Amino acid sequence: MLQLIVGLLIFIFVFFLIITEKVPSVLATMGGGLAMALVGLLNEEQALEAVASRLEIIFLLIGMMIVVHLISETGVFQWFAIRVAQIVRGEPFALIVLLSVVTAICSAFLDNVTTILLMAPVSILLAEQLKQKPFPFIMTEIMAANIGGSATLIGDPTQLIIGNEGKLGFNDFIINTAPVSILAFISLMVTVYILYGRKMIVSRDLKARIMDLDASRSLRNMSLLKQSGTIFVLIITGFIMNNFIDKGLAIIALSGATALIILAKKKPEDIFKHVEWDTLFFFIGLFIMIKGVEETHLIDLLGEKIVNITEGNFNFAVMLITWVSALFTSVIGNVANAATVSKIIHVMTPSFQSLGDVKVFWWGLSLGSCLGGNATILASATNVVAVAAAAKAGCKISFVEFVKFGAIISIQTLVIASAYIWLRYL
Repeated sequence: MLQLIVGLLIFIFVFFLIITEKVPSVLATMGGGLAMALVGLLNEEQALEAVASRLEIIFLLIGMMIVVHLISETGVFQWFAIRVAQIVRGEPFALIVLLSVVTAICSAFLDNVTTILLMAPVSILLAEQLKQKPFPFIMTEIMAANIGGSATLIGDPTQLIIGNEGKLGFNDFIINTAPVSILAFISLMVTVYILYGRKMIVSRDLKARIMDLDASRSLRNMSLLKQSGTIFVLIITGFIMNNFIDKGLAIIALSGATALIILAKKKPEDIFKHVEWDTLFFFIGLFIMIKGVEETHLIDLLGEKIVNITEGNFNFAVMLITWVSALFTSVIGNVANAATVSKIIHVMTPSFQSLGDVKVFWWGLSLGSCLGGNATILASATNVVAVAAAAKAGCKISFVEFVKFGAIISIQTLVIASAYIWLRYL
């Protein structure tokens, strides 16, 4: 009981530091994780294991950060930003819709962290071109990335965990979760229009200047553009084919990054300066801290409580899995939630097999994890990466600002998901 109290106090204190921004979030999570180790909630081996078990996320990020930086040196992001702005003739809300559609579709077939790494710089550039605040652009893309990631098996790391635990294939997700992704995306666009779109005004002079811009003048270093473009296509092909070649996303990303550094004849020390080390150490601290919370057996206790509360009521059990998953996700992140609630579902399955199709539990977990991933910065790796990228570009998004917008989207899309599950399966 003492361990449980100490673990909760540390976790709550870290959450307080992140919300109030009294210290940088990377120091908050690293401090929290190390504090849990120092007070004996977990030993060094367990702390290192917590990081090692999620090294794929760390190395995937490192590889893609390097590739994205080298692509950015070619000016192609500026070129793309100008061309997209010209397609919608400088209309800011139409631009948000177009960027979000691209983000959602890419997130469904790449991983959403990679997608947001590519799209965040573009959206910030476009907001600056149109003299608009970047916040609605970035936040809408984050929401779209998490929503799009729920559509397929490969769209989000949580989906891979759920697919493995529930013995579910690629087509299973397309048939069962993709319809919700489409409905949730439409809901997102309506909300963004109501909150921001109606107030976005761009002068005729500015629109005219944008239409007169020569996008091709933004391109530079065509040799690097060809090299980085080729490597990027190979990386994306590897991501899509990973279910068949089974090399791992991290290995594919790092291989591409290494090959590109060699081809571009860049000095490694110059490249490594552009890796977002604070983001990576934020994740390391968070992984250790989550492991510490797991060692207090708090999550096991909650799991047993869910089983006791729902026993015999199949419909209630499905809804509870969906919403509890979203709640857990908002605090411990969707990857940790998927891994944890998967165990709870395995415990619940024997009691409910005679009452309904227990596969619905997995769809509830999937949608709860992905859509709940929009609620807070901590809820998804995508959120952390995007907020860090925005801060680097001069657009600082606080924890509270994120929650004020993200929680609205998360709750309304979860309501849509719940109605969908109820009408289709229950």
